[in-house]
Amino acid sequence: MKFCWCTIAVRNMEESLKFYQEIVGLSINRRFMTGPGSEIAFLGDGETKIELIHNEGNESVNIGHDISIGFEVNSVDERIKFIKEKGLDLESGPFQPNPHVKFFFVKDPNGVRVQFVENL
Repeated sequence: MKFCWCTIAVRNMEESLKFYQEIVGLSINRRFMTGPGSEIAFLGDGETKIELIHNEGNESVNIGHDISIGFEVNSVDERIKFIKEKGLDLESGPFQPNPHVKFFFVKDPNGVRVQFVENL
């Protein structure tokens, strides 16, 4: 069995696509309408994707506070600098719970906690 994607209901597709493309660095894999006012976009080049779903009739999304999605980066310090240059705030961190890993969190436009992790 393989993990295929993580689905995120979004308030604004364009704002969410901008975040995942510019901040996380994912490219659009597929994007299509699923009906009037309903759209899906898959992002990512690897095996696992992020699926964004937007429905015009659903202005509120319920994001759990205890879930995060993580992305590996080459340098946490460089990614923090990049995030701040883009005008975003860190949600928490950076943390280094052991000598082998360092990470921090930001929130996407919908409130999803996004973790950037460096394996040292």
